[in-house]
Amino acid sequence: MKSYKITVNGNVYDVQVEETKGTQAGAPVQAPTPAPAPTPAPAPAAEAAPAPASGSGTKIPAPMPGTVLDIKVNVGDKVSTNQVVVVLEAMKMENDIVTTAAGTVTAVNVTKGQTVNSGDALITVAE
Repeated sequence: MKSYKITVNGNVYDVQVEETKGTQAGAPVQAPTPAPAPTPAPAPAAEAAPAPASGSGTKIPAPMPGTVLDIKVNVGDKVSTNQVVVVLEAMKMENDIVTTAAGTVTAVNVTKGQTVNSGDALITVAE
């Protein structure tokens, strides 16, 4: 029996594998020929992601990685503290992202359907 240590996503697992002997040698098996790959359909033209806006003010970051489901505000909108500005889907849950400051939206840095990482600026609010 052989022992191995395997690391998966930072978790270490001890695995033991038993060798078997006396396997019967049969007729060689011919590897199947792979089917031709289907021609991929042309991808639909995606909207260009907006360039990171240089809006001044408080940046509202994504608290976790996820996908933007909805944007509740536009540039120029007045917002109050704790107002929902973006709906972010993470781990199959919808999370309301709220402002931490009142003011005017100076930049919207994401689009619907965009994937964001933790800490990415979603919107910018100037007081």
